[in-house]
Amino acid sequence: MDSVQEKALAVFGAEGINDPRHVRSVIRQGAWSSHTSGLAHGRVQGNLVILPEALAGDFLRFCQRNPKPCPVLAVSEPGQVALPSLGEGIDIRRDVPQYRVWRHGELAQEVGDVSDLWRPDLVTFILGCSFSFESALIEAGISLRHINEGKNVAMYRTNLPTEVAGPFGGAMVVSMRPMPAADVIRAVQVTSRFPNVHGAPVHIGDPAFIGIADIGKPDYGDAVALLPDEIPVFWACGVTPQSAILNAQPAFCITHAPGCMLVTDLFNHHLASF
Repeated sequence: MDSVQEKALAVFGAEGINDPRHVRSVIRQGAWSSHTSGLAHGRVQGNLVILPEALAGDFLRFCQRNPKPCPVLAVSEPGQVALPSLGEGIDIRRDVPQYRVWRHGELAQEVGDVSDLWRPDLVTFILGCSFSFESALIEAGISLRHINEGKNVAMYRTNLPTEVAGPFGGAMVVSMRPMPAADVIRAVQVTSRFPNVHGAPVHIGDPAFIGIADIGKPDYGDAVALLPDEIPVFWACGVTPQSAILNAQPAFCITHAPGCMLVTDLFNHHLASF
């Protein structure tokens, strides 16, 4: 067992590691600040964007125009910290392992709690995450190396454009999972069932075609080996809004740190379209 997996079991417990409420409770206490891949097996995880109400309308339109990287699962009322449609007792200020705080488009800090930064005009967006379809891939017999090695998924900036809405726009970010050619068609079939968590891949094969110069150097997350008999498969990724935020340069914004998701009470199969 990988050292990260051993640490997760030690922190959450053998039963608690798959209980979303327990996972959130441990995170809220500050006892876990790492990525959430492999936690709460079978449950939906979500990407996070928190913006002032004045920008929320433009950002919602950006998500609607770019549903592959930005599938919306929930939107809060201004100032609301609970998200009852996603889970009992969620406090969005404290239930994500690591937050990124942005000021004027620049990363200002990474923290484990944003309670002291909370304002009554802040609107929370939860976007679908590819971690949710990973359970379905595993159940289909497709091995995922980053999970086996206890790593965060590898993520890359690309040359694939997004459709602009107001000040929001920029290039798509993708996540990559290597697999043997024999598994690729099955992976497309499985993930196509989950349009609310990025759906089918946006690219299969040569990373240079989508502007990735070195697959061994991800822009976010952890590198994993690409073996000679494997093909890299790329999915739209919920880190894409962070690229849009760099372009929009809002005076204030909060996102999750890459790989550090909100763990919800929803089951992944609830998001399957067929």
